[in-house]
Amino acid sequence: MEMFIFGRFHARSGNEANVAKTLTDVLLPSRAEPECININAFRSKRDPQVFFIHARWKDEKAFDKHIKLPHTIEFVRRMEPLIDHPLELTRTKKIG
Repeated sequence: MEMFIFGRFHARSGNEANVAKTLTDVLLPSRAEPECININAFRSKRDPQVFFIHARWKDEKAFDKHIKLPHTIEFVRRMEPLIDHPLELTRTKKIG
């Protein structure tokens, strides 16, 4: 069953450009994974410190594989000090 990932990132003040760069850097290698259906990053139009990532994966096993890959590990390493909250990604399933 397909799985959808949502992540929200609130940049520490002054780190907005670095958060944007870190998000965009992970997109191409993630899109190259055969089980990644789609992944995109977004920035709030009303609050420049708020960013989102949305990804669609073939199934939960595919995402479990993704989080162990070097580009994902590097993404987490870079992102954690740039945001003012614990890193959290939500695994979801489509209900409608």
